[in-house]
Amino acid sequence: MDRVALRGLKARGHHGVFPEERERGQTFVVDVVLGLDARPAAADDDLTKTVHYGIVAEEVVAEVSGEPVDLIETLAERIAQKCLAHAAVQEVEVVVHKPEAPITVPFDDVTITITRSRV
Repeated sequence: MDRVALRGLKARGHHGVFPEERERGQTFVVDVVLGLDARPAAADDDLTKTVHYGIVAEEVVAEVSGEPVDLIETLAERIAQKCLAHAAVQEVEVVVHKPEAPITVPFDDVTITITRSRV
């Protein structure tokens, strides 16, 4: 399977279980890797036979900045389903980074990684 990767998509969201997370919001970073067969698009040099990664990027940012959820697991699932709605995409790996998570000890990042497929 071929891969199209979008890394470091950033958006402000109001996700989290604590009221202060919902009120002030924070920056989330998302990586998606789309699994597809790129051969038809490459053979015909035809965008309609692959996935338009610009549109996917906009959809991911819209999910992050959209309706708040408690868990980054839920956010990741919503993003995965958006990606799988594109006909060419057969599987997707989504990583949601929450670098401003409310943790009381020093840390670099908190992530959830999920993989979903049509099968």
